[in-house]
Amino acid sequence: MVLDSGGVFMDQVEVESVGSSRDPLEPDVRAPRTAATSRPPAKQSNVAKKEKVSHNGLPAQTNSSQVAQRRPSSSSGAMPRPPLRRPLSLEITPQRLRRSQEQMADRRVVQPPWRSGSAAPSPPARSLTSPSLGAGGWMRRSESTCSVNYSPGLRVGRGQMRPATSLPHIAKREVGRKPAVPSRPCLLVALRPLNLEQEKQTFFQSDYKYEPQFEYAQPEPRSVLEKYQEGSGLFLEQAVGIMECVLKKFGSYENFEEVTGGSILPKCQVWAAVRKYLQKEGCVGEVVVRLSDELLSQAVMVVESCRPTLTINLAGARQHWLEGMLRHEIGTHYLRGVNNNLQPWSTAEGRKQFGLKPANPTEEGLASLHSVLLRKQPYLWRAALLYYTVYHATSMSFSRLFGHIARFVQDPDVRWEYCLRAKRGQTDTSQQGCFSKDQVYLDGILRILRYRRTIDFKMLTSLGKVSFEDVETLRPLAVLPRTRIPHFMRDQERYLQHLHHIVAVNDLDDAALQHLLP
Repeated sequence: MVLDSGGVFMDQVEVESVGSSRDPLEPDVRAPRTAATSRPPAKQSNVAKKEKVSHNGLPAQTNSSQVAQRRPSSSSGAMPRPPLRRPLSLEITPQRLRRSQEQMADRRVVQPPWRSGSAAPSPPARSLTSPSLGAGGWMRRSESTCSVNYSPGLRVGRGQMRPATSLPHIAKREVGRKPAVPSRPCLLVALRPLNLEQEKQTFFQSDYKYEPQFEYAQPEPRSVLEKYQEGSGLFLEQAVGIMECVLKKFGSYENFEEVTGGSILPKCQVWAAVRKYLQKEGCVGEVVVRLSDELLSQAVMVVESCRPTLTINLAGARQHWLEGMLRHEIGTHYLRGVNNNLQPWSTAEGRKQFGLKPANPTEEGLASLHSVLLRKQPYLWRAALLYYTVYHATSMSFSRLFGHIARFVQDPDVRWEYCLRAKRGQTDTSQQGCFSKDQVYLDGILRILRYRRTIDFKMLTSLGKVSFEDVETLRPLAVLPRTRIPHFMRDQERYLQHLHHIVAVNDLDDAALQHLLP
């Protein structure tokens, strides 16, 4: 909640004045005392003291003639009381009115790094703290609404919001016109079935024997689905080994989640955690943040209309895991994207020109490592179970897969989510087949851990969205000024110690990795 401190103080002054019939700094005007209107002596001495008090800091005048002028004569009758007024010393102007229009006009508009330059469009004067009016129905809020990362001259008063002109550009919606619908939404959003809740209810009522029949708003082209239709078993042994480590220590996934993840956070605490992390990375005001309960993944970072947008799944925003998710999405995906825009290979043509390998699995592998990097018990459970579920979805129907992964997960709702991810894109889930994109996390993790001693991680981040295999080739061509390194990677030695700890906790064997990845 954003409070106007000037308004609050004004309310306090008005409350304190209730119960007093006159202004405490006004001269005391009294009629001559009679027996019927006599007052206690203590009050008289108190009044005498008040008459000596200066008015607004000026010395009190005490000569008898002036006192006589103030007091009316008994023959002229009682004079009407002057109107009550607030003393000048208590006149308060709310903070939002103190700043002149000239000062507001002179304030520099803070633009995110990818929109700097004379050609950058001016953002409209609009606050981003209101709910989104977009078709998705998500709550939209810019984390630039608090006054952080500002020089003293530009800092607004405590309790005040920054003006909308200093926020990232959000186009206004015209009244009476429907919002523009993008021709092709984000892949992860497009693959969410329209009839998800109905099919889930039918599946649960059938005692987990029904095969869901999903419908999609815009079915993905066959070429996209074919790209991810084959599941790999290269790291299946490592995936099973990681999950068995967790079950051996915690007994069940549910206990592991409760002990290491903590409770699910309310929206206000999610906003606070996101804002705090953006301050750590020095990118407040650069990312639009949304909260959603409609994502299939924990979070997703995309660019919409030149604005990086982070959407967080509220169902997965756990107390001890949320910052790991922010390291994944902002500390890795976003900062590598910013660095990538500085490089000559930032475009598709540039990548072809330099002969670059695909950014994945390095991109997602690095981000997934950062999700658990600073945890006391950095188990790679999620990446392992996704890999395992996708592999078996290749040869199983939805209901059979649901029963198969009960070995590792008892909670039916959690099993539903993992099976849904592995089967997304399918309409008839009685058929064999998978959506293998989720295997990229464990694949990338293990490849990076295999070569962790030889990778220059700071350079890998500075180069942008490139594979670790291209680092040495691109090093002499890199544009390094203005590149940004996440706070947790600045101490390279400590960073490497965290990676060694991840290998040990998950019982990974370096010799086995070297054999699989010579």
